[in-house]
Amino acid sequence: MRTLICGSMAFDNIMVFPGYFKDHILPEQIHILNVAFLVPDMRREFGGCAGNIAWNLKLLGGDPLIMATVGDDAAPYLARLDAAGLPRTHVRQVAGSFTAQAFITTDLADNQITAFHPGAMNHAHTNTIDASIAAAVAIVAPDGRDGMLAHIDQLAATGTPFIFDPGQGLPMFSGEELLDMVSKASYVAVNDYEGKMLADKTGMSLEQLATRVKALIVTRGAEGSDIHADGRVHTIPCVKADAVIDPTGCGDAYRAGLLHGIAHGWDWEKTGRLASVMGSIKIASRGGQNHTPSLETIGDRFRAAFGTDL
Repeated sequence: MRTLICGSMAFDNIMVFPGYFKDHILPEQIHILNVAFLVPDMRREFGGCAGNIAWNLKLLGGDPLIMATVGDDAAPYLARLDAAGLPRTHVRQVAGSFTAQAFITTDLADNQITAFHPGAMNHAHTNTIDASIAAAVAIVAPDGRDGMLAHIDQLAATGTPFIFDPGQGLPMFSGEELLDMVSKASYVAVNDYEGKMLADKTGMSLEQLATRVKALIVTRGAEGSDIHADGRVHTIPCVKADAVIDPTGCGDAYRAGLLHGIAHGWDWEKTGRLASVMGSIKIASRGGQNHTPSLETIGDRFRAAFGTDL
């Protein structure tokens, strides 16, 4: 079953400063801040919500189709998609632009300074959805503002069930726009912080928002997740990870589990539990796409955590 994944593809440039920012930033001179940090350690990861979700869904044996925009520098990412067997028929390369990129510098206290360049992501609206894509389910994940608005309208017009995942893009929209997007969606997925922001901006409680969709999913990190559906709250426990290395992309791994369960018509308990397993597997490795468990391994992890087979 084809799953359409609308969202960003990005490079994450992660640098480690072997010191503490506080030792180099003078509070009394903050109005004329001019600092430089020597970062001898650096790595570049493949990321972006669409790329991460598709990676995890492919691990589950799904059929993900990415819809995203990239820049002139995307050749390594495109080659990676080819190697992973992820079709790029709807990955549009925008001439004269860079692929979206995050530049993250972390100090020894895990403080972070991040700069994000959206680049080609701002052209997400140039990709359009019509019935010929024939997706069984879809997700609209963080992307360019115009692209998110357009893709939600297009999915609603084709009658495709989809998850609205506003993520870090949530501040771009007014309360009225968010209510409209929620009303057109089949499902909404947020973390606990985003859930509070969504409630504040729309003036509605999560319980009220949940009545507008088939399910509203709220992830709570180590505290698990809550799925508001069928007039009740399904509490999904967090699955213990082999190691806690890097939370980057855990939410995307979780959403891949949601999409897989929805596509197969599973109940919310089983769907949420698979999503939790996928998040626990991801957090044990660095980056959003460096974990490579087999489907058998995923099944074993599910069985060990919940005592039943997938």
